[in-house]
Amino acid sequence: MKKILILTAGFGEGHNSAARGIREGLVQVAPETEVQVRDIFAETFGVINTVVRRAYLGAINRVPQAWASLYSWIDKQKEFRTRMRWFFPARRGLAEIIGRDRPDVIVSVFPAYSHFLDQTFGVVNGSPPKRVVAITDSITINAIWFRCSADCFLIANEPTADVLTRAGVPRNLLRVLGFPVSPRFADPTLRGSRSINSPWRILYMITPGQTFAPELVRELAVIPNTQLTVTVGRDERLRLAVQSIRNLSTQKFDVIGWTTELPRLLNTHHLLISKAGGATVQEAIAAGCPIIINQVVPGQEEGNARLIVETNSGVVASSTREVLDALHCAFEDNGKVLRDWSKNIAKISRPDASLEIAKFLLEL
Repeated sequence: MKKILILTAGFGEGHNSAARGIREGLVQVAPETEVQVRDIFAETFGVINTVVRRAYLGAINRVPQAWASLYSWIDKQKEFRTRMRWFFPARRGLAEIIGRDRPDVIVSVFPAYSHFLDQTFGVVNGSPPKRVVAITDSITINAIWFRCSADCFLIANEPTADVLTRAGVPRNLLRVLGFPVSPRFADPTLRGSRSINSPWRILYMITPGQTFAPELVRELAVIPNTQLTVTVGRDERLRLAVQSIRNLSTQKFDVIGWTTELPRLLNTHHLLISKAGGATVQEAIAAGCPIIINQVVPGQEEGNARLIVETNSGVVASSTREVLDALHCAFEDNGKVLRDWSKNIAKISRPDASLEIAKFLLEL
């Protein structure tokens, strides 16, 4: 029985989403596998980690340019191990877990862990446990992800492989297997459940910190020949605000809180409006659902937006006016542009990525 340790952190939902996808893929492919998902930062630093995590989420939404400067500074570093010496309690805790549980494979879906492993065990030399880095971003990849040693790097797409190769990562260490979305995206009963005709179904996923969201909801609610669904997560104040808009609207729409039904929602809607988060973009791709990106966090999300734009699978629209113009363009002429986006995003869709990744990990 293989033991696999997946290391994640709550700094952006993409890391946790990837960790869940890999775990679910392993459980589906080989139920006997012993899989652990651990957030060493949360386990080690507790309340401090929670405060730092909230500060990070606040920074990327309220002062994105300040975050962009920090992101750029991190990317320019040539060596990371000594700069992470302040995290020695987390590194020590991780070493204890590895020593006790003896995993066969360690998968890092948050970049700090690979540097902890280099510090503790030295660079990879082919001996167990195998060390895998699962990169959750596309195209714009911070150096902290790859200036480490690893038996292999899991990446979502070929453009990202090209970027990493130019950055000096040996091509034989790269495995282009897709982003590990939930295996539910590969469910054949979901695939093809989207109508090809109007009314056009719009899914607006509001993420924390989007202060302009109510204004956009008001505008979306009155677009003719559409059906709107709005997800608000766990934000109770936002839910009440959006529900009040719905109650006053002549064209009613659905309001959904935190949900596990994204595979179904993305497969039954024609178009997604949301930010360029790694998990969000990759889940839309997996479902073949074109996306209008209305927020891009400088740094790690820029590549996700580029992937959508460069494959003509959607557009970036940074204001309410731009979103409405993009929708008008997508829907006119019986949805000609939307149909083009749909064909293009289907070409890069890998809904079974978590299952393929699971098979790969089990063979290491």
